[in-house]
Amino acid sequence: MSVIFEVTDHVAYITIDRPDRMNAIDAASHAQLAEIWDTVEADPQIRCAVLTGTGDKAFSAGADLKDDSGLTGVEYWRQLSESGFRGISLKSMSKPVIARVNGLALGGGFEMVMGCDIVIAVDTARFALPEAKVGRVPLDGGMVMLPRLIPRNIAMGMMMTGRMIPAADMARYGIVNAVVPVADLDAEVARWVGDILASAPLSLRAIKSVARQTAHLDPHAAYAAGTNDLVAALGSVDADEGVQAFREKRAPVWQGK
Repeated sequence: MSVIFEVTDHVAYITIDRPDRMNAIDAASHAQLAEIWDTVEADPQIRCAVLTGTGDKAFSAGADLKDDSGLTGVEYWRQLSESGFRGISLKSMSKPVIARVNGLALGGGFEMVMGCDIVIAVDTARFALPEAKVGRVPLDGGMVMLPRLIPRNIAMGMMMTGRMIPAADMARYGIVNAVVPVADLDAEVARWVGDILASAPLSLRAIKSVARQTAHLDPHAAYAAGTNDLVAALGSVDADEGVQAFREKRAPVWQGK
């Protein structure tokens, strides 16, 4: 198996396990990841996911150029759209996803990072979209996502030159939430996971839903629009439990309903 999938205490841990290829994604691991994300989304017991790579060199170097899928670039582009964007880079996940960036995040590796909600990176991590240097383009979402996440000229500069940007700079641009020494990486990720698990699952779903589905609207229209997830959270059992727990000075017991 080129991807390790484990679930512990309501958290899914997904590890790209191809260290000999800098955790690059071949056709088999691409298919594995798509199935894993579908599983994470469908399992009500999973409340958070953490994505990372094996080792300390690379989170993922992106597409494995030594793997020949037999698809042309146009065919791959069409396949992504027709398959419903099952990869994390463009998938509309309702649950929080944390990227544990343990090293280089290049090409599709960086695009997977962009599909996550929270990004924790080691201080030696580097990010890049080098596709143009090998006659490709960032097909897994980079072209449309990066200019929406960071200043346009910074995004265009990254995509047109393939330059690698340090984690500290990506934090300054707003892509990375925290930059830590490698010795502190797991503890920092655990702190973020703990904070997520301390929050009501339906509240998190509503926050993510509203943020993503109304991003194209002006603030007043976005506020008025809302989503089904917002309505569900506001009328949930957990909404009452949260207030009651606060009044009783105890930790809430979330039921996800």
